[in-house]
Formats: sequence, structure tokens, C-alpha cells
Amino acid sequence: MSPAMSSARMQPLQQLAEVREDEAARRLIDQQRVLGEREQRLQELTRYLAEYEGLASAHNPRLLMNRQAFVERLREAVSMQARLVEQARSRCEVQRAEWLLQHREVSTLDQLAECYRRRERRSEEQRGQRQLDEFALRRFLAGDGLAADLDP
Repeated sequence: MSPAMSSARMQPLQQLAEVREDEAARRLIDQQRVLGEREQRLQELTRYLAEYEGLASAHNPRLLMNRQAFVERLREAVSMQARLVEQARSRCEVQRAEWLLQHREVSTLDQLAECYRRRERRSEEQRGQRQLDEFALRRFLAGDGLAADLDP
């Protein structure tokens, strides 16, 4: 087997691919954490807005205006947080795709290395069988006195 096609030469490539997969997995986990935090914050803001909207309205016009302004700011905060959630979800999907790509690369390299190992084992078995065949032939010919003719 040529040195360019050995399983040992695949090992550094496999290790590099595994490092890249691990890094992609860490980034995915970070993005999932950010998404979870943003979703939780959105739920809190939405719940707070619903509670505040459910309060009895003020009888004083000035208090009513203040309350309406506050509710409007809460709605804007909910809207902004919803956009942040969507951005985080989008980044999470991008990172998931990156991780899947890295995972497939590791899997492909593992399969390729296993193919090389099988080929190397088969080649080694064939080499061993040839040696046994040569040994048996030498012993057979040595019994007939023909072994001297085979030696170089």
C-alpha cells in the first residue's frame, strides 16, 4: 500500500475535523443558550405587558396618559425582544447547519479511515499468506532436494 493511502496519515485529518466539530458544537450550545435567554425575556415582557394592560384604568387624565405611554413603551420592548428572539433563532439554525456539516465531515473521514484500515488488513493478510505459501513450497522442494534451485 502506498504511504499516501494509509490510515495513519488520516489520523491528523480526523483529529482536526473532530476539533472543528467540537468548536461548532460549542458555538451551537452558546447560540441555544442565547436563544433560550431571549425567549425567556420575551415571555417575561409579554406577561408584564398583559398584567399592566389588565389593571384598572386611571381616572386622572395625566395618570392615564402616563399609563398609556408606559404601555406603549412595553409594547415596543416586546416587539424589539421578539426581533431579538428571531435573530437568535436564525443564528441558532445557521450554527446547527455548521455543526451538521462538521459532523458529516468527521463521519466521512472516519469511514474513509476504516476503509483504509480494511484495505491494509487485507493487504497484510495477503502478504502473510504469500509468506506461508513460499515457506510451504520451500519445505516441499527441500524434501525433493530442489530448494537449492530456488535460492538466488
